[in-house]
Amino acid sequence: MGKEAKTNAMRILEREKVAYTAHEYPHEEGVAVDGVTVAASIGEDPACVYKTLVTQGSSKNYFVFVIPVAAELDLKAAARSVGEKSVAMIHVADINKVTGYVRGGCSPVGMKKQYRTVFDESVLTQQKVYVSGGRIGTQVCCAPADLIRAARAATAKIIFLKIRRDIWDTSTQPLHKIYLLHKSYLKRKRMAKTAQNFESFLTAWEHKGEFAKRSLQSGFFAVNCI
Repeated sequence: MGKEAKTNAMRILEREKVAYTAHEYPHEEGVAVDGVTVAASIGEDPACVYKTLVTQGSSKNYFVFVIPVAAELDLKAAARSVGEKSVAMIHVADINKVTGYVRGGCSPVGMKKQYRTVFDESVLTQQKVYVSGGRIGTQVCCAPADLIRAARAATAKIIFLKIRRDIWDTSTQPLHKIYLLHKSYLKRKRMAKTAQNFESFLTAWEHKGEFAKRSLQSGFFAVNCI
């Protein structure tokens, strides 16, 4: 790779003496490619390919979170990890102004300023990790510990629990049958709230996210649906 092709992220990795390899993937000029597609393009498991998300906290400070491409950022957990009351994703139009990078080419290394950065703790289980190389079409791969050091980052649990859909599709069939059989009885017995909770539980699990996670952790099904 010629010197002129290096990005700021690559130059900083080299300055920090981090061994890395650069990997190109196909894209249209100036068009971002979703992370799962990027992982497939470079022939890697999405679990080791990470995306960089930029947020703004209630304090108006900016925070960077780096998570697996197929995962969803838990904004509440992310806020806790940086001591903020809340954080929200910045507008796409502000990415370049805040980071110096463009959407689809935002690297956790080499932004305009050193923002507080947190990787999801799952990165510690990977032997290698890929992140944007600082432009659309390029990923860089290096050891997680080296990348965290170069980004001056911390780690924390900041993603939602993932529900295995293959298990859900099988295991919920009897639950749906039970619900349909007893739906009218529950409503007749002034248990409409319980019926609503049960229905919400089944629906929410179909759509991964915070509700499904909370349902599992709090015993929602056992407490509210039985």
